Amino acid sequence: QVQLVESGGGLVQPGGSLSLSCAASGTIFKVNIMGWYRGQAPGKQRELVATITRSGITTYADSLKGRFTISRDNAKNTMYLQMNSLKPEDTAVYYCNANLALSYYSGARDYWGQGTQVTVSS
Repeated sequence: QVQLVESGGGLVQPGGSLSLSCAASGTIFKVNIMGWYRGQAPGKQRELVATITRSGITTYADSLKGRFTISRDNAKNTMYLQMNSLKPEDTAVYYCNANLALSYYSGARDYWGQGTQVTVSS
């Protein structure tokens, strides 16, 4: 059974920084693209924050470029998100997503973490 576990969320003042982690655990053959998404209310569509391929190619939401940095450690099946100069509008639940295969013979599919709350407020 595969699990994606996010950590590092919390309360921070405007202008502050937070670092999130997402660790994939279980019987995993290969982790392909990973990404962070965020949602601000139940039932609303999650917004793309950033993605990173296995080889390290990154993409970001245009509004977040320069403030957020995504990275990963393939040996640990772990992804990170460094968030700087945080704004109140960054407040959301941040979700980890990973496209991964459980074995050489199985197809890859998307998995989601349960999310971690980030609140930016004074």
